[in-house]
Amino acid sequence: MSLAESDRELVTDELGREPTPAEAALFENLWSEHCAYRSSRPLLSAFESEGEQVVVGPGDDAAVVALPTDGDEAVYVTLGIESHNHPSYVDPFDGAATGVGGIVRDTLSMGAYPIALADSLHFGPFDREHSRYLLEGVVEGISHYGNCIGVPTVAGSVDFHPGYEGNPLVNVACVGLTTEERLVTAEAQEPGNKLVLVGNATGRDGLGGASFASEDLAEDAETEDRPAVQVGDPYAEKLLIEANEALLDEGLVESARDLGAAGLGGASSELVAKGGLGARIELDRVHQREPNMSALEILLAESQERMCYEVRPENVERVREIAETFDLGCSVIGEVTEGNYVCTFEGGETQRTSDDASGERSEPREPEVVVDVDAEFLGEGAPMNDLPAAEPAEPDVDRPDPAPALAAAFETVVSSPNTASKEWVYRQYDHEVGVRTSVRPGDDAALVAIREAERGLAISAGAAPNWTDAAPYAGAKAVVVENATNLAAKGATPLAAVDCLNGGNPEKPDVYGGFEAIVDGLAEACAALSVPVVGGNVSLYNDSAAGPIPPTPTVAMVGTKAGYDAPPLAAAPEPEADLLLVGDRALADGAFRLGGSEYLARVGGSDRFPRPPAEPKAFVEAVAAVADADGTLATHDVSHGGLAVALAEMVTPEAGLSVSLPADDPAGALFHEAPGRVLIQTTDPGEVRGAFDGVAPVRTLGTATEDGMLSIAAGEETVEADAATIRDLRSVLERELDS
Repeated sequence: MSLAESDRELVTDELGREPTPAEAALFENLWSEHCAYRSSRPLLSAFESEGEQVVVGPGDDAAVVALPTDGDEAVYVTLGIESHNHPSYVDPFDGAATGVGGIVRDTLSMGAYPIALADSLHFGPFDREHSRYLLEGVVEGISHYGNCIGVPTVAGSVDFHPGYEGNPLVNVACVGLTTEERLVTAEAQEPGNKLVLVGNATGRDGLGGASFASEDLAEDAETEDRPAVQVGDPYAEKLLIEANEALLDEGLVESARDLGAAGLGGASSELVAKGGLGARIELDRVHQREPNMSALEILLAESQERMCYEVRPENVERVREIAETFDLGCSVIGEVTEGNYVCTFEGGETQRTSDDASGERSEPREPEVVVDVDAEFLGEGAPMNDLPAAEPAEPDVDRPDPAPALAAAFETVVSSPNTASKEWVYRQYDHEVGVRTSVRPGDDAALVAIREAERGLAISAGAAPNWTDAAPYAGAKAVVVENATNLAAKGATPLAAVDCLNGGNPEKPDVYGGFEAIVDGLAEACAALSVPVVGGNVSLYNDSAAGPIPPTPTVAMVGTKAGYDAPPLAAAPEPEADLLLVGDRALADGAFRLGGSEYLARVGGSDRFPRPPAEPKAFVEAVAAVADADGTLATHDVSHGGLAVALAEMVTPEAGLSVSLPADDPAGALFHEAPGRVLIQTTDPGEVRGAFDGVAPVRTLGTATEDGMLSIAAGEETVEADAATIRDLRSVLERELDS
């Protein structure tokens, strides 16, 4: 770790002296890209974060939004998302596991109980041995930690793309539940209150994690950067979850912050800075698990399962009793002040007062002031970067000529690891613990029961690297529309979103231009949907010897509906019902764009990216209303893999589908991935057409059958596959990883 010379000059000017080694390390971490958002913060004002449902917006450990309720007591959900990308490359199991632990503690620090997790995972090509090694380790880490702490993983996505060969992405979101009375924030309240550290003992793991996350991955990162990766203990986290609930039950917490990036130094300084206050911390009081730790190590170690609480002096002993009840460590490390952020350190050593080598005339060392800085300057003083940006280029139109036979292309796209079933992944997660999960993984969106508000909460999370690689701005808009459509297909209307913005080295103009484009695309699409972006995370420097990752915006969005039921994804064996395709404007005019599609990724070529719908809000609201209509038998979003994959996913051994498409451009009709489309099986097509009148085109594709056969007719070409064949095609992950 080393503080950049330009930053050191700013710090020296502010302090009027050279920083101590501990101060320099603290500034280096808290002013890193990972903590200070030096390259991204100038762009983030594009997001609209306010709304009547928003209780706590960006800037805290997690956002808080209010659910619609008919009851007297307000019911709040918390939303948070974070990345653990570099750690998951160095150590996929611990890197992913501690990513889960961190976002869960962000939830705890808001006074909320975690009720659901969602993960968005991105790896290099599936046929590479190293990509599979990372996938298996990451999934094992997420499942181990989430299952042990008893929080269900209910939604997410998995993508494979050459751009992640040297730098995978592991983005994890958490939803929590709280009330107005239990809500706390990370803003220190009053001088004289004590700062209490509760949880695991501090060790040397995770040192410099924030700075490690703010630089490109080197070729030797798997060995050289291992000390920067934290080691998790989910059983301690489970105890911490329950202890946090006990502290909230008795009203013992004034403010809270979990210990994540930059460890104790980051959490405690940010806590008091948000309150415009300071602190005096005695580092020797921190309970430690390793001997002879230095002040710098105690300050910056990112040991897991630790929380920093602000507690009134009269409540400290009760907090200690509760911590002991749950077999957790507890240290009163200092107090909130009106002055600077000050840390002292004695070190447990002795200082000789004479030249007597025997040491008989030794006495305790006087505590040394190792940090004495203004907390606000430490947290907010980092200068922002003004970086050049190159506008992303429009892809050429170069579709395959001659195009492959439709049946062969269908098999290729449906069996792609990107569009194939992810059951191998989510079957390792306990997605029903907590008995709230109504719609499980594998559907468009998960649905969990919020009985406290008598509402269903729909959750969708994911990104689309093919889309944002082909067209960062339009692709990002499409990611938002797709997540909103996922919610609507289960009958829910969007409530709020958080995002995890992943990019490469921002010092490269083309990389920064792509990053700027995804921010603008997300912001505009969310504004068009009236969905506030209430929080998020930025992860840059995802660059390695293999090159930069594609600009990758992960969106986690929640929506609400009355009740806990939703229409299924699978078709019903009802030959009298119609299968309708809603929202496909390209099918109406024949102007298909295949840019960003899995079809072109597999067979080669390039094309322009489809245009997202101009007015997605009316479309999403109409889909949500129709999904809950009496005549609706099944609903399914059309996105990755296009209509081919959506139809294949609806087929079961009991219910097949017989559909017909225009013959002019069957490949375009079957494989384009324009967002804002949904398949609806209904016994009342007139009602559906009425709901979308003036909103989106509606086309009858065909009907269901009772033979479990998918039959797609397009001019002289026909694609046919039974349910067993489709399942075999879509089981590539299970087949390859279990072999």
